[in-house]
Amino acid sequence: MAAAGDRRSVKEIVYDASAGAAAGAIAATFVCPLDVIKTRFQVHGLPEMHPSGRRGSVILVSLQNVVRNEGLKGLYRGLTPTLAALLPNWAVYFTVYGHLKELLHSYEGGKGQLTIASNMIAAAGAGAATAIATNPLWVVKTRLQTQGMRQDVVPYKNIFSALRRIAHEEGFRGWYSGLLPSLAGISHVAIQFPAYERIKFYLAKRDNKSSNELSPWEVAVASSFSKVIASVSTYPHEVVRSRLQEQGQVRNSELQYTGVVDCIKKVFQKEGIPGFYRGCATNLLRTTPSAVITFTSYEMIHRFLLNVSPPKEKHPEPHPKPDGGIKSQKGTTSPGDDNTLDQSVNPSNDRTHFIPLGNTDKVAARH
Repeated sequence: MAAAGDRRSVKEIVYDASAGAAAGAIAATFVCPLDVIKTRFQVHGLPEMHPSGRRGSVILVSLQNVVRNEGLKGLYRGLTPTLAALLPNWAVYFTVYGHLKELLHSYEGGKGQLTIASNMIAAAGAGAATAIATNPLWVVKTRLQTQGMRQDVVPYKNIFSALRRIAHEEGFRGWYSGLLPSLAGISHVAIQFPAYERIKFYLAKRDNKSSNELSPWEVAVASSFSKVIASVSTYPHEVVRSRLQEQGQVRNSELQYTGVVDCIKKVFQKEGIPGFYRGCATNLLRTTPSAVITFTSYEMIHRFLLNVSPPKEKHPEPHPKPDGGIKSQKGTTSPGDDNTLDQSVNPSNDRTHFIPLGNTDKVAARH
């Protein structure tokens, strides 16, 4: 276990959660219309195009159809549960992720950058805890985004109404529809976060500075590249998750999925490999700027909070090292160490953003 002096203060945890929630809220609001379209593509496939329609205009046509049939508010269906899920999403994720990284950093001797394997373990563990804690809200978000397409379904009035009806009509299991593919989606953060941290590390090393000194443009580069890599690699699970989450409100439908394996088989039989990438282009248009906005906002907000009210400095007893150097419990080494680059500051090396989390993005995530 990490030493007591190495543990984060309550203020640091609050700063992490506050900066993450604020950044996630900004990004979620900005990209919500594309998120609605992406979810509908995943569940219902591509819309029918007029013969004279231009190639590549499917996203624009879909947005126009939503506005025509449901008004501007249709573009923001599911935004409320998305925002409502962000605070617990970030609170759980940052708490677990930060604690796991402290343990792993202590286990590795407190030297330098965590290994890629350790970053993946911390990200996966935090992702699993977040997915389990916030899945009901992501189910509601998916249902609200797609219910406008089903005229025979009594719509949910709000988040609490949806949660009550799902529990009454489908039981407790309804709240956790799509949980298994959401857990499989941990692979997304397990790819994204190490990639993000490694890119930031190299950008900082290139200019001989610490990661917390990177410019917003450099953070944007790291976040966009890592997000594209992770999204393309893990997108099929999002399609499976959305279909399982959405089907609970469909009654007497010929296409019902009994589980993850059944859903995969039916999607493959009916649509082939392209079926697992429905909405992927829209997803990239949504998640890439979302990641840039979220990560950059997080960095700037977190730095601002630290500047306004820095946490109290801890002064643990120094520990002698075999080579004669002195190392504190925070992992900062004396000139006797070989470290030439400071440890990166949030989110890259201590705590890093999720987005929901599919939903995160989910954040994740999801989300």
